[in-house]
Amino acid sequence: MQTGNWTQVTEFILLGLTDDPMLQVPLFILFLLVYIITLMGNIGIMVLIRVTQRLHTPMYILLWNLSFVDTCFSSVTAPNMLINFLSERKAISFSGCVTQMFIFYALGSTEGFLLSAMAYDRYVAICNPLLYSVIMNNRTCIYIYICVYSVGILNALIQAIFTFTLPFCGSNKITHFCCDVPPILKISCTDTTLNEVVLISVAGGLILLCLIIILVSYSFIVSAILTINSVDGRWKAFSTCSSHFICITLFFGTLVFMYVKPTSTHSMAKDRVASVFYAVIIPMLNPLIYSLRNQEVKGALGKVMKRICD
Repeated sequence: MQTGNWTQVTEFILLGLTDDPMLQVPLFILFLLVYIITLMGNIGIMVLIRVTQRLHTPMYILLWNLSFVDTCFSSVTAPNMLINFLSERKAISFSGCVTQMFIFYALGSTEGFLLSAMAYDRYVAICNPLLYSVIMNNRTCIYIYICVYSVGILNALIQAIFTFTLPFCGSNKITHFCCDVPPILKISCTDTTLNEVVLISVAGGLILLCLIIILVSYSFIVSAILTINSVDGRWKAFSTCSSHFICITLFFGTLVFMYVKPTSTHSMAKDRVASVFYAVIIPMLNPLIYSLRNQEVKGALGKVMKRICD
């Protein structure tokens, strides 16, 4: 349908990670394994926390939510990417693209604020252990969940509305494996300066807010740990935070690389690699990091496995 000199786009073509036909099947097998491990790891963490009574604490309920978000986050992009590896025509409808972008940004923003909430939880547990149950009560936890999911939905709405009100009059081919803002802005036939400002200011502002919460929390945590006289006590306190700190570094390092820069400077090849990392690889790594480095999770897993074997 023609509107002036513009063509009404009804679908987009996702070019994926590569156009080399020799790599399609190997990449399909690789990412299928990654997706299966992601589902098994995150669903396993969720089930473990659900069936283990002593893990029903704010720290592990936050971890349950992180695993839930990671399961959904990887499922937004991975199945479609897997199908496209084996399809000749890698099309996604306009409405499907809008939906994918909305869920993608909602879950990504939610994960960032969940990691921030987990940093605050560790701050309270280490710096105010006697008041932990008072501060991190059920009401506080409910407020935290409402805030993190609401901010995620709000950011997704802003990005989707500003992106899909643009006209598309040339190519409908997106140089990406999913509907993300930077590659879609590149195929618009109008000035996207406002959209770039919105992307950098909103996404960058949310990332900055998360990092401030994390840095302030960890500055107090480190100060409190250094006052512990016992070497074993310091090591135990550090070990309770190590898993979370690794997840933070991986997640926010990739986000800063992706979104806190002008769209005109984006390299599609590098952006696709970064997107694969935080949308597919990190959701797989998070449960592995927590299960391998967290003694309580390992202990609970051992007891559950022993119960199953018996």
